[in-house]
Amino acid sequence: MEHEYQRAVTRVCVQTALLLLQHGAESTVVVQMAQRLGIALGVESVECALTANAVVLTTLSDNHCITTARKNTDKGINMQMVTDVQRIVIAVEHHLYDLEIAQRKLDQLKPLKYNRWLVVFMIGLSCAAFAHLSGGDWVICGITFMAAAIAMFVRQEFSKRHYNPLIVFSITSFVASLISGVSLKYNLGNDPQIALASSVLLLVPGFPLINSLADILKGYVNMGLGRWTIATILTFGACLGIVFALSVLHITTWGH
Repeated sequence: MEHEYQRAVTRVCVQTALLLLQHGAESTVVVQMAQRLGIALGVESVECALTANAVVLTTLSDNHCITTARKNTDKGINMQMVTDVQRIVIAVEHHLYDLEIAQRKLDQLKPLKYNRWLVVFMIGLSCAAFAHLSGGDWVICGITFMAAAIAMFVRQEFSKRHYNPLIVFSITSFVASLISGVSLKYNLGNDPQIALASSVLLLVPGFPLINSLADILKGYVNMGLGRWTIATILTFGACLGIVFALSVLHITTWGH
């Protein structure tokens, strides 16, 4: 195998791993996809090491190793990107794509973004549905919908400006709790506490927590602990926002 070809294979493998890691795939999927792609393109083996902010990948062919590293920047959870990368790898395995086509397909990938107003509406609706399931009446559901939808709009605005995620979570939970806390302060609806609890559910970092547990159980302890730490800090930020909103509303007790 020519060195230039092996270099190209190494580049496409590390790009595959990086795209998967940036968009929320668990570590096992990231490593397996990079290995499968490299072997399908003709190298003997692919070794991949992951950290929270970098990917290090080595290809081995004819006793010749090439190692490369890429910085990882989180681009948000996007399963469409993860699925598209997996489809490219499978196409290479079935000899539908060669190295050049696979590289071009990876370069052309763009994340699908839903309309922001649709997201705002659906987030408000889902939190209102949680409030209804928890026993809230229509007043509580309406307040929850308004609080969650406005909070999601605020989250989008701050995220668009690339603020620190801890600050984004804190401000978002503050806005949601400030609006829904009005129901508790003035005793609106049948159970105002439901609105306060349901309006901040959009901030639960479920995906990072699930991925962290999956990584730890499958042997990627460092990645698992890193993701768990990030999820914990984001949860802490949301709690800060809730506490600050309650103090602004002079609500000293929450719950019976």
